Amino acid sequence: MPYWSLYLKDAGYNPMQIGQLSALLIGTRIIAPNLWGWLADRSGKSLPIIRIASFLAAVFFAGFLFARNYLEFALITLSFSFFWNAALPQFEAATLLHLHGEPQRYSRVRLWGSVGFIIAVLGVGSWLDSHPINLLPSIVVCLLTGICLVTLIVPDARPQHHEHDSVGIFKIIKQPTVIAFLTVGMLLQIAHAPYYVFYSVYLKSYHYSATLTGSLWALGVIAEILLFIFMKQIMAFCSLRAILLSSILLAMSRWLIISWCADQLSLLIIAQLLHAASFGATHIATIHLVHRYFGQQHQGKGQALYSSLSMGLGGMLGSFYSGYFWEQIGGQIIYSIGAAICVFAFFIAFLWIGREKKRLNSALS
Repeated sequence: MPYWSLYLKDAGYNPMQIGQLSALLIGTRIIAPNLWGWLADRSGKSLPIIRIASFLAAVFFAGFLFARNYLEFALITLSFSFFWNAALPQFEAATLLHLHGEPQRYSRVRLWGSVGFIIAVLGVGSWLDSHPINLLPSIVVCLLTGICLVTLIVPDARPQHHEHDSVGIFKIIKQPTVIAFLTVGMLLQIAHAPYYVFYSVYLKSYHYSATLTGSLWALGVIAEILLFIFMKQIMAFCSLRAILLSSILLAMSRWLIISWCADQLSLLIIAQLLHAASFGATHIATIHLVHRYFGQQHQGKGQALYSSLSMGLGGMLGSFYSGYFWEQIGGQIIYSIGAAICVFAFFIAFLWIGREKKRLNSALS
């Protein structure tokens, strides 16, 4: 992702076309995870679906090696992302099924995604310094093929159904707590999107070098990895509610620092360390809350629904509004809006999320 827009620019596309192709990449995340999640829970065969989706994602992405015009790029983007966005939520669900006795160990598995991100960004970036960027699709095809092969040796994990009168998926979704939870996830991604889309551009406007900008990106992911390492211990002392609420407040602080203190490197370093909270801790808390709210029977659909509403709809809305208003109101106001959105998300989470036991006890008394 850090290099894809550069590849599209090298292929001759203007910023508007690059934005459209990026929107297609994110937009399929609204529909695809739900469709594949429903199919996985219906069939009880999530791992075969992961394998098929990973294989087809690699096959369709290979089309970029031969694409020559905008229409071909758009069709390949839609086809690839439809299958790619189907695989990840199902792998989240499969991981939690494997850890059914110790879900708190999830963070120790998830940290390797962050390690992979750093290796890929630094390794591919260094390689592209001395090689043409039009070779990028070949690199991605190799990585996707590797993912496809690894799925073949992952053992299957099936949910254990002990209840004959299990709750239907729509009854779960209609609960105020779940509605609030999904809304908070979407709001946090709306606030987070300008960081992914414009952070490098924003730092360039403050005359930070490309090397320093890359180092700040890497620092955020390193902080995320350290959090994942110690997350099991944190969860032993803190509830998911406490982790989520504190993470939202720290995310708000991060966007305010980036907004108004970008000319001070020491404060930007602190802001990047807060990536551990704004992304890492919120991701862990929300994945566990999906596991809690949707249970084993609806785990695939639950992870897919959360992914489509947060990463999909939230990411698309955040990218759209920040791109539309960036030149009109500037980065400072955009990141300040992100902080304001976090305040809104905090109050929703404070009022509705993680208070189920308290409400149950109140109703019984």
